[in-house]
Amino acid sequence: MVWINHVETIYKCALVVMLLIVVFSLGQALYFMMTDKDDDKRMVWALTRRISLSLVLIAMVAFGYWMGWLHPHDIGG
Repeated sequence: MVWINHVETIYKCALVVMLLIVVFSLGQALYFMMTDKDDDKRMVWALTRRISLSLVLIAMVAFGYWMGWLHPHDIGG
């Protein structure tokens, strides 16, 4: 049973890391938008990467909820 707790902890850390990567990619797109003057597609690729990573993050959250590793809680309750 201790092994399952380690899996939950590693999974939650992976979710946080994935969220940070998504935010980094968004910041990268903002930087490319502000600095690129020519017809470079770096901003488009950064935003495409962010959307793809966001979809993976949503799938990871759904999978974690389905496996029982993530537990929603009531804020007011």
